[in-house]
Amino acid sequence: MRVKALVIRILKQFKRDKRTMALLILAPILVLSMLYLVFGDDDYSPRIGLVDIPEEIADQIDLSEAEITYYDEESSAYQDVEEQNLDAYLTIEANQPSITLEGSDPVINSAVLNWMQEAFEPLTGESSSQLDATFIHGNEDMRHFDYFGPVLLGFFIFFFVFLISGVSFLRERTRGTLERLLSSPLRKWEIVMGYVIGFGLFTIIQATIISTYSIFVLGMMMEGTYIYVLLITLFLSFSALTLGILLSSFAHNELQMIQFIPIVIVPQLFFSGLFNLETISGWVSWIGPLTPLYYAADALRNVMVRGLGFEHIYIQLLVLLSFSVVFVVMNIIVLRQHRRV
Repeated sequence: MRVKALVIRILKQFKRDKRTMALLILAPILVLSMLYLVFGDDDYSPRIGLVDIPEEIADQIDLSEAEITYYDEESSAYQDVEEQNLDAYLTIEANQPSITLEGSDPVINSAVLNWMQEAFEPLTGESSSQLDATFIHGNEDMRHFDYFGPVLLGFFIFFFVFLISGVSFLRERTRGTLERLLSSPLRKWEIVMGYVIGFGLFTIIQATIISTYSIFVLGMMMEGTYIYVLLITLFLSFSALTLGILLSSFAHNELQMIQFIPIVIVPQLFFSGLFNLETISGWVSWIGPLTPLYYAADALRNVMVRGLGFEHIYIQLLVLLSFSVVFVVMNIIVLRQHRRV
C-alpha cells in the first residue's frame, strides 16, 4: 500500500506538471523529425562552373549528378566560387583538365572530386587524383574537425552561457533577490543591464578561454585574425546570455529551465551549418536565419577557415547585436510581471 501511495503521488506530480509531460513526448519527436529532415533528402549535388570548355570536349563529359553553370571568363567563375555560389570551376588547358575548389568544406571537396572522377573517366580514364586541383581556401589535407570546429566552438559557448545565465537568474528570482531589487529605486532597464553586464564579464572570460584552447591547444584551423574570433564569440555570448535570462522568466525551477534546451538549443545546432544546409528540406530551412548560432557559425568559418576579414563578418556581428538588443528589450518588458503591486 505504501508503494502504491508513492506511485500515485508521483503520477499526480506529473499530471500537475504538464510542461514535463509534454517534454517527455514532444522533445524526442522534435529531435527525430529534425534528424529526418536533415538526413532524409538526396545526396549533395556539387555546383560546378565550366569555363570556356570546347564543345567537342563538353559533349564527351558526363555532366550528370552536378549543377552546371557555364562561363566565358575565369574571373567570373572565380568570383562566384569566392562568394560560395559555386563549389568549384573547371578549365581545360592543353587538353589537361584543371579544377579550382572553394575548399573550405572537406565533404563538398570530396563530392566535387568524386564527380570529376566520374565525369572524365569516359574521356581520359584518369582518376581525380591525377587531375590538377587548386584550393582557394583550405587544402586537400584539411580535416573534418577544421571545418566543423568553428560551429562546435560557437555551439558550446552558446549552450553553456545560455544554461548558466538562465539558471543563475532563475535562482536570483526564486531566492527573492530580484523582488528586493524591483522594490528598490532601480529602474527595470537598470536591473536588466546590471545583470547583463555582470554575467557578461564572466562570459567574456569563458569565450576567450574556450577559443584560445580550441585554436592553440587542439590545433583548430586558424587562417584569419584571432581577435575577430574573440569578437564573434563575445557577440554570440551576449545573445545567449540575454536569451537565457529572458527564458528563465518563464521557468519555476532548474528542471523547467533545462526543458528549454531541446526547443531552443537543439534546432540551432541543426541549422547552424554543422550539416550541409543545401540538403535540408526547403520547407524548414527558414528556421536557420532566425537563430543566433546560424550567423555566428558562418562568421567563425569565414575567419577561421577562409581567412576573411572584418568586411565579410560585420553583417553577422550586427545581426548578433540585434538579437541581444531585442532580448534585452523583451527582458525589460517581462520584468513587469515580477513587480509586486
